[in-house]
Amino acid sequence: MKNFNEFGLDVPEILLPKNKELNSWSVIACDQYTQDLDYWKKASESAGSNPSTLNLILPEVYLSSPDRKERIEKIRSTMSEYLHNGIFDEGENEFIYLERKTSYGRIRHGLVAAINLDDYEWKPFSKALIRATEATIVDRIPPRKEIRKDAPVELPHIMLLVNDKNHSLVEETGNLVKNNAPVYDGDLMLDSGHITGWAVKDEAALEKVFAALENLKKENTDSDGDAFMFAVGDGNHSLATAKAVWDEYKKEQLEKGVKESELEKSAVRYALVEIVNIFDTGLTFEPIHRVIFNADKKSLIENTASKLNGKLSAVSSEQELEEKVKNSKANFGFAYTENGKTEYVLLETSIKELAVSRLQPVLDDFISADKKIEIDYIHGSDEVFRLGKKENAVSILLPPVAKDSFFDTINSTGPLPRKSFSMGEASEKRFYLECRRLFPEQ
Repeated sequence: MKNFNEFGLDVPEILLPKNKELNSWSVIACDQYTQDLDYWKKASESAGSNPSTLNLILPEVYLSSPDRKERIEKIRSTMSEYLHNGIFDEGENEFIYLERKTSYGRIRHGLVAAINLDDYEWKPFSKALIRATEATIVDRIPPRKEIRKDAPVELPHIMLLVNDKNHSLVEETGNLVKNNAPVYDGDLMLDSGHITGWAVKDEAALEKVFAALENLKKENTDSDGDAFMFAVGDGNHSLATAKAVWDEYKKEQLEKGVKESELEKSAVRYALVEIVNIFDTGLTFEPIHRVIFNADKKSLIENTASKLNGKLSAVSSEQELEEKVKNSKANFGFAYTENGKTEYVLLETSIKELAVSRLQPVLDDFISADKKIEIDYIHGSDEVFRLGKKENAVSILLPPVAKDSFFDTINSTGPLPRKSFSMGEASEKRFYLECRRLFPEQ
């Protein structure tokens, strides 16, 4: 079998459930619906008494729950139970190509693989093969470490992006394997669409994957010789946690006298992910807009324009403002209300990078000067304009996320600011399905 190590990848031994009732087995990523306990109650009702990945994760809505420790202990025991009570098929060394049709009718293509955590780095300005796309908040790692450390099974909700304009890796792999029988096929719970997966394990298919990765590595190597293979699209803090757990485990093992060569194939060194082409036609990249509260509105707008060397002009309506922002890569829109009248202001700039990477530092600096000022992060222009009608708010509409400058921006300026973009709607996020053995059972 080909050695994929030079790309930061490995062919994992994947565990799939014997019972392929995906509408009870497969559950959405734990970091979704974090303020919606009712969603997770519905998920529990949908899973019922059937084996389910819901029993193997801790939804983050429960992260601050007083019974968190008991929940984690129950997760551990359920993992062991599933491993030993015939819930899983025999593990197969394979990638899995998948197609996910969401409830919005979009079809996303993915490739499930394992990544080497030594080839991933979340810290700014890293030149690792696999890099973070957004700033990592270190305080979010410890509670997630508590869940992953010593867990006998892992489940991926991490999605990595690959910069592949020619669709040579993920989509072309699908063309190679889709004539075979799928390894799973079914509807996802709570009207979240449909998913189908095919094994990628025969030598010919793996050779093609390897060749595609070789070309992508060449195409994504900069003038200094640093290759940027993958960027984290979703699950940044979960992947940072996996690395922290591996670093800690490796240190413990080396201190016990275990040789580094013996740790090369340790399951803890790897993390399961889904690789998605940033140019996938089924992958929507949505900007996350900003709303500033309790600020001097005109000072905020004029300061932003000055710092970004931009030009301000009034527009007549939210429809006009939205159109002028949407049809650009570097324009911003402001909406605010004074004395019952809503004003709309366009800011035109000549920014070449992703717009949010330049805007957020300006906002952070402005906000830091006054403790009364607050910021919120908003999905969807309708909500942005609704909030812009509040007397104490200034809404800021961001332009679309430019896929063609995404990797270049991260390569040149490091991870993007927090809350920079969203990959699709909440129900389109990754569902847990494939599993992999992680820590040896005690």
